[in-house]
Amino acid sequence: MDPEDIKKLIEAGLTGCEATVEGDGSHYKAVVVDPVFEGKSPIEKQKLVYATLGDKITNGEIHALTIKAYTPKEWETAKKLLIS
Repeated sequence: MDPEDIKKLIEAGLTGCEATVEGDGSHYKAVVVDPVFEGKSPIEKQKLVYATLGDKITNGEIHALTIKAYTPKEWETAKKLLIS
């Protein structure tokens, strides 16, 4: 699966989010910024992102996905600290 395809799935499932996805065909890294993450735990944020991918994880199309999910405010702080 192409990183751009994963990006599109995430952005379609979390309307208004900004997603960046990098990967090599089986292992991917996604950075997702969305106000919907406000007040959510890291696990709750990841569940929201995973939900956008349907069965792509369980059927093996996506072997491994690292998710960094931020609110816009958290993302501004992370960028200042050079964290991604």
